[in-house]
Amino acid sequence: MSSGRMAAKALCEAPSVKTLALAPRSFITLLLLAGMLAGSVVAARMAFDSGTSIYTALAVRSAVTACVLLMLCRSSHVRATPSGRQGLMLGVIGLMLGLQGICLYSAVQLLSVGLAVLTFNTYPLWIGLASWFLYRQRPGRKILLAMPVILIGLALALDVPAGTAALGESDAWARQKLGVLLALVAAALYAMALTLTQHEVFELDGRFRSASTLLVVSAVALSAIGIGGEATWPGSTSGWWGLAGLTVLYGSAITMLFTVLPRLGVAGNSPIMSIEPVMAMMLAAWVLGQQVNSQQVLGALAVVGVVMLLGLRKP
Repeated sequence: MSSGRMAAKALCEAPSVKTLALAPRSFITLLLLAGMLAGSVVAARMAFDSGTSIYTALAVRSAVTACVLLMLCRSSHVRATPSGRQGLMLGVIGLMLGLQGICLYSAVQLLSVGLAVLTFNTYPLWIGLASWFLYRQRPGRKILLAMPVILIGLALALDVPAGTAALGESDAWARQKLGVLLALVAAALYAMALTLTQHEVFELDGRFRSASTLLVVSAVALSAIGIGGEATWPGSTSGWWGLAGLTVLYGSAITMLFTVLPRLGVAGNSPIMSIEPVMAMMLAAWVLGQQVNSQQVLGALAVVGVVMLLGLRKP
């Protein structure tokens, strides 16, 4: 994708981020990617509901995907020779993704799934801040204006007020604050990982990058188990299907994410990924039987509308 490389090079050299308009195929790819990530959330919920622990899910999804990617690298004769700095950055990115997974799934346990996913999906804003702080790249004005609209639409689509009211009072408020904090930390870690991927290890083969970072994520999960973290497996058939779905969908999506998105420019195009929680809500209604009200439909339409405008905007 020569145009993607040119766009990424321009991002690295320009004082501000000016993302080119996405080709229809690239836009559809990002929407597909968001759908796969949404499906992995629903699959994860199925696994967790059957007793699977966070650390088990992280270790399995990461180790299996890394092994598949390493086999692909070998069959394709990929010869990656990262420099010392690139090797260090791969380790840092993997550590960030491992901690991000633990924080996000912990937030899901403390909060309603909708509130946790909504809070986590502030990561495009964190990407803009990280790119600005680390690489002096100012996010585009349209991106900054669109993100608040996306967040309001997400709040409606995920019915956050109802989810917050259901938490009750007393110690539920403390759980909510801790859950929101963990989800924000997960968003910041995720944004840093995407930003470092584009600027520090972009030249490495995408399969090799993903395999290397996922091996580190698996090591983080196993280390957490080794120091006392719970390691439990699914207790039902649906749980095993959930764990398998999580592994396949997340593994495929994360490989695409760290291969496609850096070529398009993470600071300019990551808001399109904000449609993920809306897709997760719809999939949960279909697969898990969760109800969707008119307010959620309105919020979903608002998010989809802004996403379409971002995806089809002209240079």
